[in-house]
Amino acid sequence: MNNEFNLRLNKIEEILKAYLPQTTNSDWQNLTFGDLDSCINDSHISMLSNPCNHIISLGGKRWRPLLLVLTAEMTSQSKKNNINIDNAYNLTPLVEFAHTASLIHDDIEDCADTRRGEPCIHITYGTDVAINAATWLYFQGTTCIEKLNITAEEKIQLYKLFLTELRLLHLGQAMDIKWHRNPSLIPSTEEYMAMVRNKTGTLARLAVKLGILAGGGTNQESLEAGLIAQDIGVGFQIIDDVINLTSGNPGKKRGDDIVEGKKSLPVLLHLKKNPNDISILSDLFNQAKNEGIESSAVEKAIDLLTNSGSIEDARLLGNQLIASKTKELINIFNTKTEAQILIENLFNKLQK
Repeated sequence: MNNEFNLRLNKIEEILKAYLPQTTNSDWQNLTFGDLDSCINDSHISMLSNPCNHIISLGGKRWRPLLLVLTAEMTSQSKKNNINIDNAYNLTPLVEFAHTASLIHDDIEDCADTRRGEPCIHITYGTDVAINAATWLYFQGTTCIEKLNITAEEKIQLYKLFLTELRLLHLGQAMDIKWHRNPSLIPSTEEYMAMVRNKTGTLARLAVKLGILAGGGTNQESLEAGLIAQDIGVGFQIIDDVINLTSGNPGKKRGDDIVEGKKSLPVLLHLKKNPNDISILSDLFNQAKNEGIESSAVEKAIDLLTNSGSIEDARLLGNQLIASKTKELINIFNTKTEAQILIENLFNKLQK
């Protein structure tokens, strides 16, 4: 990231820490919980905050909250309305906390063991604590809405927007779970894309919708930009699928999607070319699930997908989707602003 990004990212980190501090204070507690019984103390609240702080402190690209801020800047600059975009920064917990909560739940549902190079939150803190803390974190993000200096009607609009996207996120996850629980069940590529638009694309969609509104854009502009942004999220999920089967995602093990039975795009593209391989891949998925990440079935499955060219086909498709949708997004306003250039640079840097 260049210095212009770092300045914004540092400010985003300050906002995230304000809404999820390492050490709680009375103002934060009152905003989060309201009046509490006198017997409730930090040891109780830490059962929620500590696991969430732990995973957030491990890093992450933070491209979603950065996209929110840059979209607000793009909108304000394009409309020349001189809006103070502090509201955009203050909305970033909605996106990043929801993303973080989904990672904790996703690792539990996938029986994963590592995240960002360390044991998953449910392994470190226990599954019961992890489920509860992650669920709380979804709601904790909404406390930022209460602090905005906007009308009650505008706050209601933000709540509706956030909750709708959150429901769609869980629908996408439900589709993914349905497929990876049954090794022989193969979705169509259309079903896969619909699943990813919600499971992954929804938070990119949310970031851009919030950014447009925070920058003074209209509801229609927010809707149109969100539909574009969701496919940028799809592109990044496809690239993640590819990385999982090649170099391995940072902090994860190469091929753990095979162990989890993920019907990722490389798998679907391979089966489209080689429909008779469905029983072979199903058997490899089952073997990997039973034997774990060290199973020989993992590398056999990866070799099969590599040799058919399906992994490379998926990589090209993912990068093409990111590039084309980024151009659509920055051209939604017929201007050429600094923020539009930065959005383009951001996604150029993130492509693999």
